[in-house]
Amino acid sequence: MATKVISVKMTDDKIIAHYMNFVLENEVHPKSIFKFCKEHKIKEDEFYKYFGSFEALQKSIWNKFFLNTTTLLHKNKDYENFSNKDKMLTFFYTMFELLTMNRSYVLFTLSTNRKMLDKMAELKDLRSHIKEFAIELIEESNADKTLKITKQSPRVFSEGAWVQFAFLLKFWMDDSSAGFEKTDLAIEKSVTTIFDVFDNTPLDSLIDFGKFLYKENFA
Repeated sequence: MATKVISVKMTDDKIIAHYMNFVLENEVHPKSIFKFCKEHKIKEDEFYKYFGSFEALQKSIWNKFFLNTTTLLHKNKDYENFSNKDKMLTFFYTMFELLTMNRSYVLFTLSTNRKMLDKMAELKDLRSHIKEFAIELIEESNADKTLKITKQSPRVFSEGAWVQFAFLLKFWMDDSSAGFEKTDLAIEKSVTTIFDVFDNTPLDSLIDFGKFLYKENFA
């Protein structure tokens, strides 16, 4: 009697998992899609069904971090009632929890001797997602304001949110505190600062945040 062979469906998540494991185990990014697929028993057409190149796969990993973060946010039934500041805080806390679960991969892919332009290209889609998330927040806030002069610029706010994330990412990568508690503190202070800036009451928060950065980098 012939044994029935059960075919396992290949998904983008499975390909990503194989890719991340390859990178961590070999401490190098794979060079050949053919060899990578052969080693992990992936049909090439299945790979290309989801990714046109390794570069596209790398971007997709960051997109997954963002998607998983927002999915977790919306699973919280109280999230929609949060203030915009608390939504941003929760977003960053959740995002960095997921990054911490994949810290070895993130540190490797962003700490290797790749050109800075290549690293930024890998984060390009994530940048767009974070800016869109920030634009939604500020547009919600603007909708509640009747005077045009009190409304904030979605473009400026979203760019600020991306710069904030980039700073926090670098801070987290360098953070050696237990449980990355210093990163949590940086998230709290930076989010408070950016919202105070847009509420036109920045001085106290900027001074407090500046003291924190000085202490962490120069003390």
